[in-house]
Amino acid sequence: MPHRPVLVYDGDCAFCTTSVTFLTRLLRPNCTATPWQFADLDALGVTSERAQYEVLWVSPLGTVYGGAQAVAKLLLNAGGVWAWLGGLLTLPPARWAAHGVYRLVATHRHRLPGGSPACALPPDRRPGAHSVP
Repeated sequence: MPHRPVLVYDGDCAFCTTSVTFLTRLLRPNCTATPWQFADLDALGVTSERAQYEVLWVSPLGTVYGGAQAVAKLLLNAGGVWAWLGGLLTLPPARWAAHGVYRLVATHRHRLPGGSPACALPPDRRPGAHSVP
């Protein structure tokens, strides 16, 4: 297991990559951000199906948080004012609302700025994907 938390995201999605790049520059969290396509998912205890479905936060102890809770962990890790927001996102009803907003954004990311039609396709059907014989 890594010594720092790992933020795993979809590196083939321009919206996801832009969002992670922006947030890591703004928040300066103590974590490693890596696209799932280049991560050792087995070592992280994550399936490719889950990594394709949502952003993931993997703690140094191997606990995996997905979607809005991964974002909450990122904010908590950043500290300061961001930690307050991250803490709020872990509590009902904000947690429930954050989950709904996250799913809405994730489902429609191909329509958002930086998104592309490829973001709507499963990874094995994206342009440039290679079939395994």
